[in-house]
Amino acid sequence: MSYFQNNRYTLYYSDTAETNPSVKDKPVVLFVNGWAISSRYWEPLIEQLTPEYRCITYDQSGTGKTVIGEYHRPSLTIQGFADEASALIEHLGLDKERKLHIVGHSMGGMVATELCLRYQDVLLSATILACGIFEETAFTSAGLMFLGGLIDVSLNFRQIFQIEPLKSMFIKRAASRDIGKTYSDIIIEDFTTSDKDATIAVGHFSIDREVLRAYTRHVLAIASPVLCCVGMEDHTIPPEGTITLYEKRSKESPAPSRLVQFMKLGHLPMLEDTQGFALQLKKHFAFGEQFYKTPHQKIRHDEVTKIS
Repeated sequence: MSYFQNNRYTLYYSDTAETNPSVKDKPVVLFVNGWAISSRYWEPLIEQLTPEYRCITYDQSGTGKTVIGEYHRPSLTIQGFADEASALIEHLGLDKERKLHIVGHSMGGMVATELCLRYQDVLLSATILACGIFEETAFTSAGLMFLGGLIDVSLNFRQIFQIEPLKSMFIKRAASRDIGKTYSDIIIEDFTTSDKDATIAVGHFSIDREVLRAYTRHVLAIASPVLCCVGMEDHTIPPEGTITLYEKRSKESPAPSRLVQFMKLGHLPMLEDTQGFALQLKKHFAFGEQFYKTPHQKIRHDEVTKIS
């Protein structure tokens, strides 16, 4: 557990190579968090991936232990959050050779996509979890407007989610299976203590039409293998968007894509079925590594896996 400091912020991150030097030369997995949540929720998954992978997590501006500079307001945009992660990638020297897997969850999938394009020369694979793309219709436009208003209201009254039964209702909307008291408390604490300006900004750019259009273009342009992963009981972000993402990549991208649908999980597969989710990640990581070891035998890997 360390801090990386510059004139913008003091960024908190965790690198398993610090506590377990034997993984320093292993393939690297960088995790990019979802909206209004710190990096703590990746810990059970990292236990499943160790010691095969070197795992790195970090707290984005406005969340967890990262401290924003007193006289600096970071750019609360996709580009701004990607700049933070880029600084960390280069600080740790992860931009030197092809050994990087990037996993982005929810809003973090948008940031992860930007990172995949910036570091395509060292990228082995990308995983986009619960961060889909949607056809533009009158229905979806109305839904985005409603969600924008809901974000503003929920942030003004978010402390109420610390009280039962609203706390349990909040968690049940995110997870279809019990994730235990420890991580339920973490999810609530992170949401209710995250920086309000950052949380509102992220909530709004995540549903901004132009931002979504750019994300659609960029995620289709990732040249490495992409795993599109979704819990079909997700009540936070409609799972159909992730299916659409996979279908579009299968049709338009020359790079391999794979869709994994957890039929009975929600927005937090890494906590709802840690072992099952880790298994799918390992399969994807192994394919990504093999994809670049045999450059003259790049076979497409498009497939759909449904896990009940």
